[in-house]
Amino acid sequence: MKFSEMKYERPDFEAAKKLLSENTGKLSAAKSFEEAEKIFLEVDRESGALQTMISIANIRHDIDTNDEFYDREVEFLDAAVPELQEYSQKWTLALLANPFRPDFEKKYGNLMFLNAEIQLKTFSPEIIPELQRENALTTEYSKLIASAQIPFEDGTYTLSQLTPIKQDPDDARRLAAWKADGGFYTENGQRFDEIYDELVKLRDSMGRKLGYDGYTELGYYRMMRNCYDKNDVEKFRAAVRKYLVPVADKIYRRQAERLGKTYPMNFADNALEFRSGNPKPHGTPEDILAAGKQFYHQLSAETAEFIDFMYDNELLDVLSRKGKTGGGYCTNLPAFKSPFIFANFNGTSGDVEVITHEAGHAFAVYMARDIVPGDLVWPTLEACEVHSMSMEFFAWPWAKEFFGTDAAKFYYTHLSGALTFIPYGTMVDHFQHIVYEKPEMTPAERHAVWKELLGVYMPWVALGDEIPFYGEGKGWQRQMHIYQNPFYYIDYCLAQTMALQFWAMIQKDRRAAWEVYMKYTRPAGTKTFRGLIDEAGLLSPFGDEALKEVCSVAENWLDNYDISGIE
Repeated sequence: MKFSEMKYERPDFEAAKKLLSENTGKLSAAKSFEEAEKIFLEVDRESGALQTMISIANIRHDIDTNDEFYDREVEFLDAAVPELQEYSQKWTLALLANPFRPDFEKKYGNLMFLNAEIQLKTFSPEIIPELQRENALTTEYSKLIASAQIPFEDGTYTLSQLTPIKQDPDDARRLAAWKADGGFYTENGQRFDEIYDELVKLRDSMGRKLGYDGYTELGYYRMMRNCYDKNDVEKFRAAVRKYLVPVADKIYRRQAERLGKTYPMNFADNALEFRSGNPKPHGTPEDILAAGKQFYHQLSAETAEFIDFMYDNELLDVLSRKGKTGGGYCTNLPAFKSPFIFANFNGTSGDVEVITHEAGHAFAVYMARDIVPGDLVWPTLEACEVHSMSMEFFAWPWAKEFFGTDAAKFYYTHLSGALTFIPYGTMVDHFQHIVYEKPEMTPAERHAVWKELLGVYMPWVALGDEIPFYGEGKGWQRQMHIYQNPFYYIDYCLAQTMALQFWAMIQKDRRAAWEVYMKYTRPAGTKTFRGLIDEAGLLSPFGDEALKEVCSVAENWLDNYDISGIE
């Protein structure tokens, strides 16, 4: 069904509570596995229908934050969804205690029970007010970002629309765009600080009410970390500092030489990779979408079927426009067995990465659309990010279709960007760990922490007052994950490490690499992240081995890639 034809109806949460309550009792009283399974499947189906309505409301709100109807619906859902968790928790307890659990595990696997046990650790009715307030604050943050109307030259721009100018080859214009972008955040800085300060304290309160020493342990449970812990993440961060930061530093030193700049460079100069400009997709947004369709048609039979389904059913909204919230994502509409891609095209190479990255998520969801229960359609988020980041590399043979004469630039910047991103993403994670360990910090102290971490993870950045917002250590405010999804960002870094393994395989044998990719993708959420890695025969990102290997191979490729003909 086309997205425009999907009818939205406000979910009846009282009916949902009643259904969960009644079925919880029925499940406990079931006399056979067949009877228990029938009840289980009904709840799974109804949960999928409820989630579909929630997703439709949020997508349509994000498409136009000025739409008063969906603005009211999201406000309603922000308050109503947390109230349902008490009933969901009782259902989960009944499922875990069910005498037919061995039969469920035999048919559906034991991971759903492991995940259910983790989920129980994230909720108690006494934190409902905090959850409601958390939802309201993250929605406010999203709307504040979407409200940006930044005067620049002779026009007015959203943050997304300003992005290509922040990469302009003209030094003065590029710097001015960075200052204009930073000016929006500075103008609203007090409110950004207030929102985050309240979020940190709310989350700390939730953690303590649930019996934890603050938020961090709760945050890991909320992220459904089911096969690694804080110690594993700390090992990964140490490996990033040891192996990746030196490689990234080398990349930026070469960039400074190409641009004729003094190292370290300011944020605006770091954003320009070649004096003639960064790689740009050629053609219109429609041309990019057409090239994406061609790529998926030629990659495999599975991806050809998938991309036709997406286009035929209007399951993409990717053009940037006034009132549309920032960023990009893929979500799921379980009742229609349909993924949905949301993005903001802005005329940069990021447009191509959207049609490959977010569609990588969507392809994985499409492949898993018949998996039951619905909770196992998605693996945990770091595992999901492998689908998307690796798909970006599978698109390399089609780079000329997307970039034309800029394809040679794209190869270099995409690989170097994958490497330089990981230190930034790891810094985001490190920052959040420090913040939640010391929730009493003032906004000024948080800015100081970010500034200090920039020196550790991104020594190629010159701080100072040339671009005040960024130079003062406030740049973290533009990273929406810090506000909306605490501890999510390390998932991208772990996944990028895995994606670089796929990149290395693709250089040798693309078809063989695709077979490994499908081996990783097909189990969907029926295996843990480590389980999927083992299934595909890949190196774990935890510890030194994986990062040491991918850094060596990628650095060698960059050292030997001929960019002499590129200005």
